Amino acid sequence: MITTNLKRVYDPTFVVTPEYKQSLPDLQNGPASLIEGANVPIQQVGISNFKLPLVFPTRDGKNITLETSVDGYVSLDANQKGINMSRIMRSFYKFKDEIFHQDVLEYVLRMYKDDLGSKSSYLHLTFNYPMLLKSLRSDMEGYQYYAAGLEASMDEKGVMRRFMHLEFIYSSACPCSFELAEHARETRDVAAIPHSQRSVAYLTVELNDAMYVEDIVDLCREALVTETQVMVKREDEQAFAELNGAHQKFVEDAARLMYQVLDRHPNVKDFVVRCVHMESLHSHDAVSRIAKGLPCGLR
Repeated sequence: MITTNLKRVYDPTFVVTPEYKQSLPDLQNGPASLIEGANVPIQQVGISNFKLPLVFPTRDGKNITLETSVDGYVSLDANQKGINMSRIMRSFYKFKDEIFHQDVLEYVLRMYKDDLGSKSSYLHLTFNYPMLLKSLRSDMEGYQYYAAGLEASMDEKGVMRRFMHLEFIYSSACPCSFELAEHARETRDVAAIPHSQRSVAYLTVELNDAMYVEDIVDLCREALVTETQVMVKREDEQAFAELNGAHQKFVEDAARLMYQVLDRHPNVKDFVVRCVHMESLHSHDAVSRIAKGLPCGLR
């Protein structure tokens, strides 16, 4: 057994002097001889899922504070052992009191490149965004929460790309099931209920210009119509059944409907949408994925 005479005491009164700080070992910035494995560049290195409250602007001119998860990365050249991970968080905290409109993303990315001496940088913010949703026929309303995100990257030439992410939950009534249920009623006088299921559209949108979360939600509502409800009375439940009957859709229909509204919006440069219908008939999901189709674009 190895024994030492080291003190096993934490001293809260110990003062770090500039000289002592300078003496601390720094393996991240050590020589290339310390590199393990291939001495090649790394496209992204950094930290993921550090959380803090950030203030975001809303479309109506107000501000909202949301718990936000942050991923921050930079590139690492060959011959460099690593980066100071905590510097990414410390750098980001300089902006913690900003109103986080999308221009702030550019400032953060440039700062990451400068502070860490990197050629490229990347940032991803995720949060749950609340919006009041009115009931279909009653006088009630409740908060619908949307899993949303802002993403941005900057390359070695300073060219920035901006993205928004959103999960939109809706109901999908199966057209085939509806026709079969009607056939049972008409031919055999048998009660039959067409099936519908909770469904999710996962959107990634590359932006030409800034958009609000509310803007993306509105596009989803326009395309898919049958958003799930928050507060429901009997008249609302009946209205929702009628709404589903008027807007039946296969998963292929949902993808094409989303394509239609996104493709014509001037602020949308590129997009990819993945629609998932969590089947109530089958024990598996139905999935459709659609992209704008730009060369070398989102897929």
